[in-house]
Amino acid sequence: MVSNIRSAAFTFGFAAVLAVAAAAGARAGGSDYAFEPTAPEIKKGDDVVVTLRLVHKPTGKPVSDAVIFRTRIDMGPDGMADMVSPVEAVPSKEPGTYAFKTDLPMAGRYQFLLAAKVQGEPDTVQSKVILKATK
Repeated sequence: MVSNIRSAAFTFGFAAVLAVAAAAGARAGGSDYAFEPTAPEIKKGDDVVVTLRLVHKPTGKPVSDAVIFRTRIDMGPDGMADMVSPVEAVPSKEPGTYAFKTDLPMAGRYQFLLAAKVQGEPDTVQSKVILKATK
């Protein structure tokens, strides 16, 4: 009888551990999302519009209605992180895309840093997108 109780307790405990693990695996984290550029290159200039797509990496589907609360664009990849440009959100044309107006004063590589909240996700999505500005 003691053996049956131990066996039942072990089975119940093992099932509970599996249920918790499955629930944790079902929830996506901030690292399951990424911003990616919609165009590989952008012409340099003032008031350039940069459009990024937010993607849920496991499914490849775009994510709409994220709240972007921090942005920064600079020339860090070319060793000029102090060369920062202003960033202003502007309306985007497609669901799952996010558009920003900024200045890209010279040709080269820029890094666009973003922090966003996706509805239903406890973690913050933090992303670094490398853009190439051309003449």
